[in-house]
Amino acid sequence: MKTLMKSLLVAAMLAGSAGLATAQEIVLRATANSNENDEDYDGLVVFKNYVENASNGAIKVELFIGTQLCAKGDECLAGVADGSIDVYISTSGGAAGLFPYIQVLDLPYLMSDDRVAEAVLSGDFVRELRKMAMADSDDKIRLMTIGNTGGWRNYANTQRRVTGPGDLAGLKMRTVPADLPQFLATTLGAAPTPIAWPELFTSLQTGVVEGTANGITDIMSMKFTDAGIKHITLDGHSYMGAFWWMSNDRFMGLSDAHKQIVIDGFAALQQATFASPKRKEIKAYEDFKAAGGEIYVPSPAEKAAFKDAVGPVFEWFRTNVKGGPEVLDLFMAEVSEAEAAIAAERAAEMN
Repeated sequence: MKTLMKSLLVAAMLAGSAGLATAQEIVLRATANSNENDEDYDGLVVFKNYVENASNGAIKVELFIGTQLCAKGDECLAGVADGSIDVYISTSGGAAGLFPYIQVLDLPYLMSDDRVAEAVLSGDFVRELRKMAMADSDDKIRLMTIGNTGGWRNYANTQRRVTGPGDLAGLKMRTVPADLPQFLATTLGAAPTPIAWPELFTSLQTGVVEGTANGITDIMSMKFTDAGIKHITLDGHSYMGAFWWMSNDRFMGLSDAHKQIVIDGFAALQQATFASPKRKEIKAYEDFKAAGGEIYVPSPAEKAAFKDAVGPVFEWFRTNVKGGPEVLDLFMAEVSEAEAAIAAERAAEMN
């Protein structure tokens, strides 16, 4: 009898252990090369909370913030492709080596405001990019959603006020190691200097670069004012899209119920990253001014001068980027459709 009871007790303990293992049998390793003050982190926290709760603990999400798992876009995407990383967020420049056409979001002055950008990035445009990225990665890297990572790109520098394209002439401008932002900087007369994001503070501090194109939340979260940034021009030339990638093998290995949870988790993440910069930039601008920074808002005529100066960039994109003409046409069509829909909504609200 004692032997029987002992056997039943051991069996019960093993069953309990198996139940615990089942509750956390799926572990998703997610990384962002930023810090805990960044919109990427906000998005991941929302994703983690949603997925773990909605799956009743069956899916666990482990967050690796910074460079613990990988440091650069190509390295991180290789990890997604081989399955050592499940979720990774990149800028367009960070993934342009594999998917050059996603640089369409870096083309300047195509979208006017957040409402337009958020409408475009919640529709068919993203699904078409997903198909292209899957084909180009042999079905290994899946684009899950596009959010935001810092608001809108503005020109910031350590040297002088920028009121027009001529003021950028000769400035050593930090870019990512992708062709389009380097060509854009050259078109405006600046000297493009590719620098990895984790190295930008030191590069500004030592004069390796003198300027960067980022949103105010990124500038202040990385304390770039301590590295010498003094001037920012709010030209809002491009929306800082955040591309959220997932191992397709990992995703396809999930049950349909878990796939739906992950998809909904990325939808929640997207909304969090859309909202986060709007709130954070209020204090960021205050802190920038408190640190002695100067904020300049271009007049409509000055902004038009910037837009006129970058005309060659669009022809370059169509001519030199694989898939460029198709992606640009799709993007512009989606922007036009979003603008029309939003204009109609605004008119309806005024009645």
